[in-house]
Amino acid sequence: MVSDKMGHNRLKNTNKRLQLNDALAIYHAAESDLMQIVAIYNQSIAGKQSTADLQPVTLAQRQTWFEQHQPEHYPIYVVKDKQGNMTAWGSFSQLYQRPAYHISSEISIYVADEYQRQGIARQLLLWMLQQAPSLGIYNIVALIFAHNVPSIRLFQALGFEQWGKLPQICDMNGFYADVLMLGKQV
Repeated sequence: MVSDKMGHNRLKNTNKRLQLNDALAIYHAAESDLMQIVAIYNQSIAGKQSTADLQPVTLAQRQTWFEQHQPEHYPIYVVKDKQGNMTAWGSFSQLYQRPAYHISSEISIYVADEYQRQGIARQLLLWMLQQAPSLGIYNIVALIFAHNVPSIRLFQALGFEQWGKLPQICDMNGFYADVLMLGKQV
């Protein structure tokens, strides 16, 4: 890895770095990225499409979550433009806290509102799928609201299959939401 002038670890070799286009690159998240990670996450709350959080989260609330993501097994990746603006982020998270689940991970991807529908989520997802085996991850699970059709289409287009359905499991303050478990072995 190579550190840039902003102190980020840019993923250097070709299987560890993705240039989405001339202006975007992927990095391992640094502590200094947490504020923007939280901002992008909070953008998704009002639409009730991507998270079961109903109120914006604080930096302090996400600090422990951030610290639980070790780059060697459960990394957080950020996508930035040449000016250092974060456009998206993705993470692998522990699926379940029992030792035998270590080969499986939940995946999450969030794209800043102003960068949606530009193919960034697809490219980040493809790249994360390529990284999973080197992290010891062989099963990837995405928990997606059944009404989040764009995300379901994206994951299915990249080979994810429905592994389960949790009917009306979330009270979204106005409707009960089903959650689909999509999975893929890599």
